Amino acid sequence: MTDVQPSSTNVLSAGIGTLLFVDDEPSILSALRRLFRAKGFQVRVAESGQAGLDLLESEPVDLVISDMRMPEMDGVAFLEQVRQRWPDSMRLLLTGYADVTSVMGAINRGEIYRYVAKPWDDNDIVLIVRGALQQRAMVLEQRRLQALVQQQNEELKELNAGLERKVQERTDELQKANAALSDANELLKANFITSIKVFTSLIELRNSHIAGHSRRVADMCRKLATRLGLDGKQTQEVFVAGLLHEIGKVGFDDDMLSTSVVMLTTKQLDMFRRHPACAAQLLLPLSDLRGAAEIISNQLERFDGGGHPYQLCGDQISMGARILIVACDYDSLQIGVLAQRKLDPAQAKAVIIQGRGRRYDPLVVDALVALLCDATRRNGGTGQLAELMLSTRDLQPGMVLAHDLVTPSGLLMLTAGYVLDEMVIQKIVDFEKSMGLRLMAEVKAS
Repeated sequence: MTDVQPSSTNVLSAGIGTLLFVDDEPSILSALRRLFRAKGFQVRVAESGQAGLDLLESEPVDLVISDMRMPEMDGVAFLEQVRQRWPDSMRLLLTGYADVTSVMGAINRGEIYRYVAKPWDDNDIVLIVRGALQQRAMVLEQRRLQALVQQQNEELKELNAGLERKVQERTDELQKANAALSDANELLKANFITSIKVFTSLIELRNSHIAGHSRRVADMCRKLATRLGLDGKQTQEVFVAGLLHEIGKVGFDDDMLSTSVVMLTTKQLDMFRRHPACAAQLLLPLSDLRGAAEIISNQLERFDGGGHPYQLCGDQISMGARILIVACDYDSLQIGVLAQRKLDPAQAKAVIIQGRGRRYDPLVVDALVALLCDATRRNGGTGQLAELMLSTRDLQPGMVLAHDLVTPSGLLMLTAGYVLDEMVIQKIVDFEKSMGLRLMAEVKAS
């Protein structure tokens, strides 16, 4: 039998909900219905366990109170099925006698919330029901919150994954952009150095016996700077200074350019001593070359203070300038710029060593000697670099130039590091034929 009331399954927070009473005694069901309807509950009743199950099949119920002793299906069996099929419905057992075994069965099999003894106290049973409903509401709310947290966690995971993808995509884009900028920057640097080399070769065209001098000096400056532990910026500055250290001589006449320093007249010598300052003045508008300009301006200073133009000594002279004067003099001695006759490498090294502590910084001289000794050991005592000197007929595509390819007159054709191909090799051969030259190229040994 059922007492049909308007369906309602809310207001659990106030301890009110839909109740189902199951008992085979109509008087008990009537009493319970009157009591709980007066308290605002929705009440359903059933006179057997099976009737209770049928009612639960048709509508939701928040709490079930079942009698213990009923024919066909007792309270323990009924509540066990309720637990299995509608676990969210709270379960109470109504028993009229102290049957410990039956109560324990209801607790273990039906997982009841409480049991209530007959006859009951109206206030007590109402409080027990309300407590059970509030307990159910808390459990359901906890479950809802857990589900909400789980859902939010999943959404957060998806959001994080999306953000990570976007961050990675953006990072990849930035890395590509940085790589492109880096490549462009390296290309600009290479073109900048090549432009300087071309400019240097134009100066050297006026005097064929100094062809390649600036490039050799720059190469030696870079090696010495690296050996002495200068950082990348300082090494680049001293390298560029080596390339440009002769530009102050643009105003020299041909006769002065071809005369060794020891044979210059007093007037010419005075002019010669001013060429570093002239070079620095020429480079002044170029902010990127200020470091190199300072090195060039001090290239004629002596370590002992007897140089020009400021008579600087020791550490007052920049390390770049101390490197430049050693590298420049070592090459100049071999091409006859400083003395009347050309010296071989061993003789040039001996002159540099003699000037140690006077004209030259001892640290730089020691670095030069060590560098030359290392080159000698690497090449079986020849003192030559581990490179191949080839005629143009022996050049092959894929070979890499070890040094700039320069004509006897000082014209720069290709820069060091250039990877040769068939078209370029053919152009070199054609140039040879048209100018009646025999060129030799230094390539890196494979």
